[in-house]
This record gives sequence, C-alpha cells and structure tokens, in this order.
Amino acid sequence: MSSEYLAVDIGASSGRHIVGTVDNKKINMTETYRFENGLIEKNGHKCWDIENLKNSVIAGIKETLKRGFYPETLGIDTWAVDFVLLDKNDEIIGDAVAYRDSRTNGICEELEKLKVISFRELYSKTGIQYQKFNTIYQLFALKKEHPDYFEKAETFLMIPDYLNFVLTGVKANEYTNATTTALVNAKTGDWDFEIIDRLGLPGHIFQEIQMPGTPLGRLRPEIASETGADIEVILPATHDTGSAFLSVPAKNDTSVFLSSGTWSLMGVENREAIASDASRAANFTNEGGYEHRFRYLKNIMGLWMNQNVRRELDPKPAFPDLIASAQKFSDIKTTVDVDDERFLAPVSMIDEIKKACAEKNEPIPDETGAVMQVIYNSLADDYAKTVKQLEKLTGKKFTCIIVVGGGSQDKYLNKLTSEASGLPVYCGPVEGTALGNLIVQFIHAGEFEDLKEARKAVSIMKQ
Repeated sequence: MSSEYLAVDIGASSGRHIVGTVDNKKINMTETYRFENGLIEKNGHKCWDIENLKNSVIAGIKETLKRGFYPETLGIDTWAVDFVLLDKNDEIIGDAVAYRDSRTNGICEELEKLKVISFRELYSKTGIQYQKFNTIYQLFALKKEHPDYFEKAETFLMIPDYLNFVLTGVKANEYTNATTTALVNAKTGDWDFEIIDRLGLPGHIFQEIQMPGTPLGRLRPEIASETGADIEVILPATHDTGSAFLSVPAKNDTSVFLSSGTWSLMGVENREAIASDASRAANFTNEGGYEHRFRYLKNIMGLWMNQNVRRELDPKPAFPDLIASAQKFSDIKTTVDVDDERFLAPVSMIDEIKKACAEKNEPIPDETGAVMQVIYNSLADDYAKTVKQLEKLTGKKFTCIIVVGGGSQDKYLNKLTSEASGLPVYCGPVEGTALGNLIVQFIHAGEFEDLKEARKAVSIMKQ
C-alpha cells in the first residue's frame, strides 16, 4: 500500500485538502475536503477570519481520515504577505488584516519622506517588487495605528506559520513566504535586521527562517486526539506561488511559467536574484523558492477581476458562461492596465473597468460580455508584455508559456495569450499549488530523489 501525504492549500477565496500518493513514480491526487475563505469587515479593516481558517484546517484533517486516508505527513500553503502578532501567552494581538485593506496607502512614500528607507535601497537589498501591501508597509502602518501592539508582541508569524503553530506548537518563519515581507536580505537569505531596526520594529519577534522540506513536528496531543490523526507536519513552500512553481515541468530553460489564479504570477526560476535598476523599474520581484532558488516574476492582477465581475451579478453565472459572454464581443480590442491599483479592491469591478475604458475614449457596450472581453484582452496583453520584459532583463529568448493553476482551464484566455505573445501555451496541473506542496513532502519521504525527478512525473499538454 502506498504512503499517503496531505496538502492543505488555502487561497484567498477557498481552501482544499488533497491527498497525494506515488505509485511507480506516478502521482495520484484526491481531494478530501473543501471550504470557503474570504474577507470580513472588522474594526474598520478588511480582515481574514483566522478562527474559521484554523477550524477548517482541523475539520479537513478529520474528514480526510473519515474517508479512509491516513497521511504520514501534512503541509500547509497560503497566500503571502499577511501575518499575525502573538503576545507572551501566544494569543493573537488585534486582527489579521488582509492585504487588500487600505491601511498601507501612502506608506511607501512616507518611509521615503521620513528617510527611513527608500524603495531603491530596499529593492537593492531584498529584490522584492513594490506592492503597496507588502508586509514591510503593513507592519509600519500597524505600528502607526497601534504602537502598543509591538510593546506586547513576542512573535511574528505569517498566516501559514500561524496555522502550523496551531497544529504543532512550533514557531517558525518559512523561507518562501518570509521573503515576500521585503525584510529578508536576498544575498544572505536571512532577516535583514538593519532594515527591521530602522523601521523601529522589535527584532526578537521574528523567528528563525526554515527552508521547505524541514520537519516541523507532529500534531499537538490535543489536535491528534480531536482528529484521530498522528501526522508529522512538513514545511512545503508555504507561499502558494512557491508551491505552484514546483509543479511546473519546464520543457527547457526557455519556458516562462504562469501561475494563474486569483493572482497571475508570471516569471522564471533563477539561481541568483536580479536586483538591478532596470529590474526595479520594471517592478519584477525575486521571491525565495525551493532550495534557495529565486522566483523571478511579475505580479499581475489575474482572475480576481473575473471573480469580482461574477460576484456582482445576480444570479451568479458559471465561469464557462462568463467566458462565452466574452467571446460574443471578440471584436472589442480595448485594454486597461490590469496592474492599476484601482482594480485592487473596487466597489464595483464592472463600473471601474467601464470608467477606465471611458477615460481612454474607448467606451464599451453596457454588457457583461464586453467587460469580460476587456479583461481578457488586458490580461493577455499584460502577459505578452511581461514575456518581452523578461527577455530583456534575463537576456534569454523564450519559446513557450506553461500555465498552472485554475486559470489553465480557461482555453479562451490561453488562446488570446498565445496570440498576443506569439508563443505556444502549454497547460500544467489545475491543482498546481497543492501538487507543489505535495512534491516537497514526496522528496522528503524519498518518493523522488529530487525536484528534477519529481517534475518528470508531472505531465503537461499543449493547449
């Protein structure tokens, strides 16, 4: 009987528990549990419901065993940048404010004005692109609003770090997620305490950085008793994009990877960070990856735009119906800048897109399909431009795009992407993030010798 491993993969809108096995180097995956996730309004901020996340992770372990699976190890991945602070009693201080909250508006400019640190210097040290919600800006915003929190704080944990702590009682900051804080030095791979000190943050709250593949510990006795499980928790690449990139079987070193979901993350793997002025100006990021690789990529707004259009409609159409509605307006060639912050958390995505088109003197019909076509045009156009930027910054000529994640199922978007970029588009696994999470567990267990062998087991097909 094959050994079983459990990936808990949590995104901004939902989470899933997926069991993986390896038989004769063939990977099998079975979903055992799925739950909703989303933002809640709390104390004037957009927050994550941490209690719900914690309970859902535990409920999913229970359900996995109920369905007859007995995983030997477990790994958790989530989105990046968000965190909690714990006091001396390990209780959460305040709320788990989400990256889409407005509290970080103007913080980067304020740090420059106060001469704490310029973005130019920050990028040269960390290689992390500017996003107004980067953890460094969230921490400074929190310090302004609640300076007393840092007087009480004993521990800084990112969201997956906290869930791991709930399960095991062990505190650790995992490398791939830690790098997204813009507080990790790209050369040393460790916290840059000079930056932390300049921000006026207490250095002792940051934990030792641990690499993917590190065994964290077994379930706490009370969790083991509640779930009926005796599982060892392993650190995967806890940043979901870090896990997703592990599931991409590169055809060669001239492939561009695209993790397509709520966000689109497009880039390549490098052994060294690229923190040049040209890279900073293009706003590419060097996020930490498995085995100290760097995911050199650009964050693109992604299917968040589609999700918000659907959320506004009543009744809510199925995504295939939204795609079909766009195809009816395929003659529309209008695009908008999908990376504009106006699309990060608009009151109405539909209205915001229409306004953006009108501002360009390119009004579109008052139809959902027209809005969807503009989104598709804009994403495909951004992907094509990103490939060109990557070629210029890396000095490579790319020959194909490999898409993983939920967006790999969108044949219309993949078609437009191929047309805009002039490159063939190949599709990897839909559950790419969960698979990447499992791959780290497989390697730790000896199912595969290394990442190269594991990637050979991941099949792809031409779109």
